[in-house]
Amino acid sequence: MKNLKKYILFDNDGVLVETEKWYFEANKKALALLGLNLEMDFYQKIMIKGGSAFELAQINNIEKDIIEKHRSIRDNFYQEFLQTKDITIPKVKDILKELSKRYKMAIVTTSRRVDFELIHKNRQIIDFMDFILCVEDYERAKPHPEPYLKGLEKFNAKDFEAIVVEDSQRGLQSAKSANIDCIVIKNEFTTSQDFKKADFFINSFEDLENLL
Repeated sequence: MKNLKKYILFDNDGVLVETEKWYFEANKKALALLGLNLEMDFYQKIMIKGGSAFELAQINNIEKDIIEKHRSIRDNFYQEFLQTKDITIPKVKDILKELSKRYKMAIVTTSRRVDFELIHKNRQIIDFMDFILCVEDYERAKPHPEPYLKGLEKFNAKDFEAIVVEDSQRGLQSAKSANIDCIVIKNEFTTSQDFKKADFFINSFEDLENLL
């Protein structure tokens, strides 16, 4: 693998920063204001297919404008968590610094740019990246292949020259549908998801250096 690969496309949430549980908590808190209990199993199923936790509100026939208002409340909760919780994953910066000597790198995320910028303020992670693709930068989100195909296009790379680093089933599916090899990093939050299609499975970000 060492000789073929020139580009690394990183997912963001759960790979470079530990944000996924806080996004779940923000959704749970906003839906609780509508008297709804967001269960983890329901949330995982929604995440795998690339849906929204607010499908729970739709199932319960809550009006569209009320749903939109509470999405906005959810976004505020999430931004509050991003600024008050420790979302650091150990050694990420050191490993990226080493990898940047041998690879060109980018981030392909389903985060909104406003959240992404808040997450990465003063983190120096993006210093190692050639570009960032956020949810506003493509038409169809993961598990559709478009985000990673767009990543290849921006690098002017062939699929076999790149590798994706993910932690979720929908991200893995997006990468494999784009015909790109994918490394899945174990994350407690996505541990129940199906990673059979992964080309490599590692326990932590620190294992990346040895693999690549």
